[in-house]
Amino acid sequence: MGNTSSSEKAVFFFFLFLFFVSILLTGKLIAPFFDIIILGLVFTSIFIPIYKFFLKKFSVTLSSIITCSIIFFVIFVPVLFFIGILSKEAYDLYSMAKDAVLRNQLKQLLQNNHALEIINDFFANMGFQTSLSWDDFINHISDIGKFIGLSMFQQASFIASNVFKIISYFCLMLIVVFYLLIDGEKFASYIYNLSPLPDEHNKKILKKFKDMAGAVLIGNGLASLIQGICGGIVFFIFGLNSPFLWGVIMGFLAFLPIVGIGLVLIPSGFFLMLNQRILAGIFMILFYGILSLGIEYVFKPKIVGDRVKIHPLVIFFAIIGGLKLYGILGIIYGPLIITLFLTLVDIYFASFQAIVEPKH
Repeated sequence: MGNTSSSEKAVFFFFLFLFFVSILLTGKLIAPFFDIIILGLVFTSIFIPIYKFFLKKFSVTLSSIITCSIIFFVIFVPVLFFIGILSKEAYDLYSMAKDAVLRNQLKQLLQNNHALEIINDFFANMGFQTSLSWDDFINHISDIGKFIGLSMFQQASFIASNVFKIISYFCLMLIVVFYLLIDGEKFASYIYNLSPLPDEHNKKILKKFKDMAGAVLIGNGLASLIQGICGGIVFFIFGLNSPFLWGVIMGFLAFLPIVGIGLVLIPSGFFLMLNQRILAGIFMILFYGILSLGIEYVFKPKIVGDRVKIHPLVIFFAIIGGLKLYGILGIIYGPLIITLFLTLVDIYFASFQAIVEPKH
């Protein structure tokens, strides 16, 4: 701009001002639909192989319609079907904890065991004076039961009472998917042209996003579904309360690496042992170990492969942080955000480190 006149500079800066104002206004305009757009992008990247399969036999529009119909019946219909069951079991758990039924059952079970006395004697021999009592332990378990039951019931009730709104949002997401399937390549090309980064960097970021979306929803999603169903079946076989509810909880916990469904199955195994069901308790813990190892080292590598190489601890904190900031969608947002950061770090080391830190 060294040879430009003052009037040309004024025009340029006025253009920049208008451009940034338009960005702010556009951002505010689409902010209410941000979740819909992100989910649309994620589902498009996952279901595009199905779209390409139908594209060999049908037109572009018909292939996109068929793919969107599959998404609707595979994802949305089962969710609505299970909401009623989940709501009932969550309310039953909350009622048991609230009405002291759960507390009395635990008290009757635990007071017949001498485990707490052994623990107190152990700490006393180590020089620590403790006064642990079953009442404190039972109160904490009862509070956890009330919290889980009430939280799940509120979520299920919210969905049930806002069915029309949720259907509307899901249909909007399907509209996004419909047009992305048809014009996704044009949209990606437009983003490449708009971005100041080289095309190779833009393609790398997009590829990492697709890989992570596939890992979260296909790999982790299917793995979580399998673990939740298996955990719920085991709860049902051994006659434990609310098998469907605990199956759903285990399904969500299975997204977390490192801990996962062990947060439910291991305590359940010890609970069965305290209830004089030693073999059932041992089976529960062994079942957790076999299922988790099989999913982690056999199922996930076959489904996801080596596309996403991020340490499990990083994924763990990404999901926990995502859940805290964005709610249930944080399961998707957390890994995607950390993927963007790590991809940009790779690009920095490959292309920009020499500029920032020139070698002497």
